[in-house]
Amino acid sequence: MIVRSLFSFRLFLLSSLKSSLRCHSSSSKMSADLRDVRKPYLGKNSVLLEKDILSDPFEQFHQWFEIAKQNATEFTEINAVCLSTCYDGKPSSRMVLLKGYDPQNGFCFFTNYGSRKGHEIQRNPNVALLFYWDNPRRQVRVEGIASKVPDDVSEEYFNKRPKKSRIAARISEQSKPVDSRETLEQRQKDEEEQYKDVEKVPRPNFWGGFYVKPEKFEFWQGQSDRLHDRFVFERDSSSKDGWFCQRIQP
Repeated sequence: MIVRSLFSFRLFLLSSLKSSLRCHSSSSKMSADLRDVRKPYLGKNSVLLEKDILSDPFEQFHQWFEIAKQNATEFTEINAVCLSTCYDGKPSSRMVLLKGYDPQNGFCFFTNYGSRKGHEIQRNPNVALLFYWDNPRRQVRVEGIASKVPDDVSEEYFNKRPKKSRIAARISEQSKPVDSRETLEQRQKDEEEQYKDVEKVPRPNFWGGFYVKPEKFEFWQGQSDRLHDRFVFERDSSSKDGWFCQRIQP
């Protein structure tokens, strides 16, 4: 009886060891050591000094955006921006496309109001935007308050979109589960059939834009020695330009 128990125990240990090795082997294939991945940034001849920073953060953003546009390749979407929202203490982020900016309204993007980001903005309008341009190693962070754009602004932009994009906006219940791609393609086909003889496709009331009115900007420029240049703008009603700017440590 004792011999049988010992034999069973050894089989159990051997089975557990094999299972552990399989798990380790599987997890090893899905892991990576990236500590040696490093690219040079800008050098000492390209540092960002106080005299280089404009007094208006929108002017500074516009200057950097235009430089990024000049350096863009055919694969670069310079107006792609990471939008972060937060509700109930659980942040979520996704890329959206910037469709305009100006000092009065802020930054503008369009989306499905029924999406996760749409619901979270309605519950908590405090959002963050993050732009990153690999050439020339710059990023801009924006913190601000989001609000819906007027309907006529959403209507004007919607009508400028390609017809297929307008149809896609109508048929998608964004962020909700769907059983297959075929279901979406069938909806698309049905909608295209309905509007095949007309150019104007009505904008659904669940689709439109948001403005993000900035309360804070941060301009970051990467340096190879990791002494990155960082300048923060915060709203200041007592300042001549309405903004207070200071350098912060990397």
